[in-house]
Amino acid sequence: MAAERMLPDDLERYLQHLAVERHLAARTLALYRDALGRLQASAEREGVSLQGAGAHHLRAWVAALRGSGLAPRSIALVLSAWRGLWRHWGRRGDVAFNPVEGLRAPKVGKPLPKALSVEQAVQLAEHARAQAEAPEPDTDPRLALRDHAIVELLYGGGLRVAEILGLDLRPTGAGELAGRGWVDTADGTAHVLGKGSKRRSVPVGRTAVAAVQAWIGVRAQLAGGDEPALFVSRRGTRLSVAQLRLRLKRQSHASGLATPVHPHMLRHSFASHLLQSSGDLRAVQELLGHASIATTQVYTRLDHQHLARVYDAAHPRARRKTP
Repeated sequence: MAAERMLPDDLERYLQHLAVERHLAARTLALYRDALGRLQASAEREGVSLQGAGAHHLRAWVAALRGSGLAPRSIALVLSAWRGLWRHWGRRGDVAFNPVEGLRAPKVGKPLPKALSVEQAVQLAEHARAQAEAPEPDTDPRLALRDHAIVELLYGGGLRVAEILGLDLRPTGAGELAGRGWVDTADGTAHVLGKGSKRRSVPVGRTAVAAVQAWIGVRAQLAGGDEPALFVSRRGTRLSVAQLRLRLKRQSHASGLATPVHPHMLRHSFASHLLQSSGDLRAVQELLGHASIATTQVYTRLDHQHLARVYDAAHPRARRKTP
């Protein structure tokens, strides 16, 4: 942010209006002051008065902000301040039109989902397995088994948080189709109820199946007799989203990962690693339960980042040495 300075009287009066009549917070006022300072500096460089500036001036000034490296969100805030100033002048009858009205900030790029590397995902899963097999003295061994099963299903099946917490013990007979979801340990498949009440079946692999079976072996020690949930808390009721997030965050910290891991990060990791290995976008779409392949295509960008890193590390011409 530019250093604070006194602005011309008409701009100071507008800021006073925002503070007194609009009750804007001090932080917002500081941002608006910075935006108006940029506006005044642009007008001074061009040798034009603000109230005499046309749309072509404003377009050039916005282009200059972009050229200076100002982020799209910051440009949007600057334009909001400028637009408000001209609207204020328009209500007072000081200007005939608002040259900022047609201007739009550049689109904000959609951030890539955060995914672990293969090594980091394996590190987390191996730590969870080690805790399940030989828990620390202050760790409930039953919860360690449960947490291992959850990590393996999140990374091994790419399940959503709601899907994994919605899993029940496998129903039997006619009630099977009424269940929200279950893990078939016989064929290594998780049957889940996803977004829009759409059902899908996802293979989860031998490691996840073994972890689920180990957890089921002790689950009854915590769960009440009429509790259908596969994953329960220490109190015996269905595990909540907050509880799952906290347990996974602690797991990632204890495993030595620098970045706290949240459940959806393991879903992103599942998709990214599967796409890196197979290149089959349609298959990844089906496994994730995306209605549109456009949603899945974000992982091709993650895959490109992986390829770029491999290229930079391996190709002899990737990094130019300075003479």
